[in-house]
Amino acid sequence: MVDQPVDGEYPEHWEADVVLRDGGTAHLRPIHPSDADAVQAFHMGQSQNSIYMRFFAFKAKLSSKELKRFTEVDYRDRVAFVITIGGEIVGIGRYDRLDDPAEAEVAFNIADAHQGRGIGSILLEHLAAAAHENGIRRFSAEVLPENRKMLMVFSDAGYDVKRHFDDGVVSLEFNIDPTEKSRAVMESREHRAEARSVRDLLTPSSVAVIGASRKWGTVGYQLLEHIIEGGFRGSVYAINPEALELAGMMSFGRLSEVPEPVQLAVVAVPYEEVAAVVADCAAAGVKGLVVASAGFADDGERGLARQRDLVRQARANGMRVIGPASLGIVNTHPDVSLNASMAPVMPLRGSLGLFSQSAAIGVSLYAASSRRRLGLSTFLSAGNRADVSGNDMMQYWEDDADTSAVGLYLESIGNPRKFSRLARRLARIKPVIVAKSDAMGLRLPPGHAVRTTQAPAGALDAMLRQSGVIRVETIEQLVDVAQVVSGQPLPAGPGLAIFSNSQALGKVVADSASSHGLGVGQVVAGVDLDAGQSVALPALRSALLAALESDAVHAAVAALLPARGLTVDSIAEVLAECSVKSGKPVVAAFTGILDPSVYVEGMVGAGERAVPCFSNPGAAVAALAAVVRYAEWVSRDHGHFVEPEGCDPQAARAELEAHLRDVKGEQLKQLDPAATRSLLGHYGITVLPSAGFDTPDEAAEAAEALGWPVALKTTDPSLRHRLDLGGVRLDIQDAESLRLNVLQMRRTLSRYGDPALEVQTMAPVGQACTFRAIEDPLLGPVISFGLAGDAVNLLDDWAHRVPPLSAADVHDFIRGPRAARKLFGYQGLPAVDVAALEDLAGRLAWLKDSHPEIALLEFNPVLCGASGAVILAADVRIGNAAQRTDSARRAMLG
Repeated sequence: MVDQPVDGEYPEHWEADVVLRDGGTAHLRPIHPSDADAVQAFHMGQSQNSIYMRFFAFKAKLSSKELKRFTEVDYRDRVAFVITIGGEIVGIGRYDRLDDPAEAEVAFNIADAHQGRGIGSILLEHLAAAAHENGIRRFSAEVLPENRKMLMVFSDAGYDVKRHFDDGVVSLEFNIDPTEKSRAVMESREHRAEARSVRDLLTPSSVAVIGASRKWGTVGYQLLEHIIEGGFRGSVYAINPEALELAGMMSFGRLSEVPEPVQLAVVAVPYEEVAAVVADCAAAGVKGLVVASAGFADDGERGLARQRDLVRQARANGMRVIGPASLGIVNTHPDVSLNASMAPVMPLRGSLGLFSQSAAIGVSLYAASSRRRLGLSTFLSAGNRADVSGNDMMQYWEDDADTSAVGLYLESIGNPRKFSRLARRLARIKPVIVAKSDAMGLRLPPGHAVRTTQAPAGALDAMLRQSGVIRVETIEQLVDVAQVVSGQPLPAGPGLAIFSNSQALGKVVADSASSHGLGVGQVVAGVDLDAGQSVALPALRSALLAALESDAVHAAVAALLPARGLTVDSIAEVLAECSVKSGKPVVAAFTGILDPSVYVEGMVGAGERAVPCFSNPGAAVAALAAVVRYAEWVSRDHGHFVEPEGCDPQAARAELEAHLRDVKGEQLKQLDPAATRSLLGHYGITVLPSAGFDTPDEAAEAAEALGWPVALKTTDPSLRHRLDLGGVRLDIQDAESLRLNVLQMRRTLSRYGDPALEVQTMAPVGQACTFRAIEDPLLGPVISFGLAGDAVNLLDDWAHRVPPLSAADVHDFIRGPRAARKLFGYQGLPAVDVAALEDLAGRLAWLKDSHPEIALLEFNPVLCGASGAVILAADVRIGNAAQRTDSARRAMLG
């Protein structure tokens, strides 16, 4: 049986690795004629009942004619997918187009041993997506009433299924266009499957270290030692064919010799031996791999090829992969106590989850958190991140009761569109801190398909803010913020009380707080801490509690110089007590302490009595300010992703499909004005009418039809808005004046090659704005907004967002550019109709999110006055849509 696609027979993105309901993995691909023997074996391995449910009769064996029909498809009118595990077919799904070209009949067959793993739902998602690409809009199916499992696959998919009972068969019919409900169902299933797969990796019942060594200092030696000394609660096995005993336990030569099933394999062998190890793990039924071995994506193209083979081999056999070049994983839960990492000791137990990519960054992140005495729930180093990613970890952390805040150090984002969706959902219940240096662009991790990005500068950062992520630049800033969110309540506002035993220091902290946008409600400087512990501490407690009782104070910073007779621990205990009693965050900054044995960085105290401490008050204020902004984001009403009234995506899609019939490859097609107006009209977007002409008399006739007064302008995109270069003439009142202006403009523009001209109805006076939308290969749809002219052309003053947009997103989007203050009245000018701009932004976002075929869309200018917004010019360019990284089908990036 061939388990690889045949070039040119079907779109490449139809083939995918998928995560099943129980966390295992499988490979999905279109069927091929070479699968005939495998399909026959699959059929003959089914129970009589399963065969009857599929064919409404018992067939002991498929005929050669049936095999030919089932395996030879055209990938358009007839499509079939198989799901394989270890090369064996475990599920088949197919559709056949009916006489109505918009409808197809769909059917499934799932192996008895693999029913209940969500295979039918995955096949339905992928068949619906493929059918959608081929112009099919409805599925129908006939199911026996006793086939309850298959009926559930359809009813639980989120589609509006119509059913009726006829002649002993249940007939089903439903529209397969993605809906809010079907997307929610898919995302929920994806979440449960991916969270389960990570949970199995982090909570194994048994671990085998393959490549365990008795040589001190080697990776295999340290991994085995750390697992044992960390107190892992499950079974541990050392695999080394050259040693009989390791770490005081018997060693096994091969994984197959281990007396019980192994759930997690930690691999520390030379890269050339990894493939054989993966094969052994597959044969032994291992569920997951932590690959510490290097020599993959870090070894150029040869290593990338090895890495792709590794992931393909593992996923095809139901295994997830952490790494290669992984530092390892940690789970501090006492029922697990797993330290399968290069960290020498088990970290403190706590509620912070950490994720990093490269081992070097992982070491730094682990060291920084340990130095600050931050307790961890889980830690995962993804290394080359060939499989398990930060997105997978966020799926797990969302359900993990032991994790209250998460931190990720990202060197690349392989699926930003999915990251945005997951981060937004997770950030609503748990702080998400992401360290991403400014030098890091939007790129895929090593070993993934290389794709260039068109996203404008700032789009990725805008996506992070939009998702509620607390964005920082360094590891130190990440742990600064983590100190505050992992053990302190969120502030209910920006009001800050500052306590200090130094007037000068108190003022410096107040200035810093103001520069970060915090409101300094109270400054208590000159606090006397030299009066002795019995007097100073009660006085500090009383003053701090009094300040925190104020409704205008939402958090406090204690910036303190060394005091006689008082220890950092004793002061921190008072601060923690005040935080607990008030329910408000309190952070401390101890400056000027030179004794290296005194902890002034990190969590001081234990449990509820721990308080985040800093040596630099500026770092304390910056971390608190970041948390305040996050708390404001959490507390906002974000609204819903509601489709604006008057939108007809199906009609727009039909028009786009017609326009794309003559578009080849990656070329783009610019829609003419009539086609542009028609397409935009399906989303309630109108463009001010205009008309081209050849002669002055034709211009006058067009103006009579449009209505006076009119504007005269060139259609050249670089000149049509340039009054100073002669590309626009406004408020022309009659035919004689228009004819004269046409002649004058043509003389003026002759230096630019005599561009075409048009007349347009005069628009009301207003602020000129610009909207732009693109389809980025990674981010998907990106929309941008700015005030037309120098603001965007010279200063690059844009706001960017990634659809879908909630009401809150649209509100922030229009107010995002620095020049947006002009929209609300500026230097005596009246405010404009911002609600009209928001409505246009919402429609544009919905349009772009629904149609990846639209490669570029620009409204320039949009004149917004006191009442309404008018689009003067629209440019729409379409092309064959690339598959989005977060599409209407579940698939693992690879």
